[in-house]
Amino acid sequence: MRVEGIVALVTGGGSGLGAATARLLKDRGARPLLVDRDAERLAEVAGELGVPSAVLDVADAGAAERVVGELAEREGVPRLLVNCAGIAPAARIVGRDGPMDLAAFEAVIRVNLVGSFNMMRLVAARMMALEPLEDGERGLIVNTASVAAFEGQIGQAAYSASKGGIASLTLPAAREFADRGIRVLAIAPGLFATPMLLGMPEKVQQSLAATVPFPRRFGRPEEYAALVLHICENPMLNGCVLRLDGALRMAPR
Repeated sequence: MRVEGIVALVTGGGSGLGAATARLLKDRGARPLLVDRDAERLAEVAGELGVPSAVLDVADAGAAERVVGELAEREGVPRLLVNCAGIAPAARIVGRDGPMDLAAFEAVIRVNLVGSFNMMRLVAARMMALEPLEDGERGLIVNTASVAAFEGQIGQAAYSASKGGIASLTLPAAREFADRGIRVLAIAPGLFATPMLLGMPEKVQQSLAATVPFPRRFGRPEEYAALVLHICENPMLNGCVLRLDGALRMAPR
């Protein structure tokens, strides 16, 4: 799929991986639409790029249906959905104060897994009505998993479970949508220079970066965006989870 001229909906578009993806897509001639629940960051990125945006909690079924419908009506149905919205609070299953608050676990699953599924179902339903492109493709959905889906660390139970769900969702979704010309993939980033990691103390950042075999640094959001672009342009990529981690394998803690 050539990205020039296509409508591309990016969740979590107000920062990090989502913002970098939106910038690259805009640079390559696509028409990004951004959603994020952080109104201030979203307005900053959307203003910089001069693209439409909407404040949205991606796990809110009613709000998402309304926003996706309004954006599709005004700007056109997206042929590309990139789900970058997510949260990553850390907590042990049983900590010093006792069992983890179940609501905290549910919140991570709700945003990361349910939110990605919610956007996928709403956008895919509209993609199916699009005319196929020359190669028969109607659309592409790229979700964001994590290396924590495979090597979750102590304190990452909720996050790992949510990202493991995204990884497991990839193949059945791709199989279901194959007859309609819609591909589904997931990217599993390692340690990336997003606001979450860059907010840590410098010594902690250096220690984490040193665990990446090569290149020995955090990944750059632009490198995530470049993989999204390659996925768009390589139609044989489908139904798989692509690690983007510099050969990192996470230690237990």
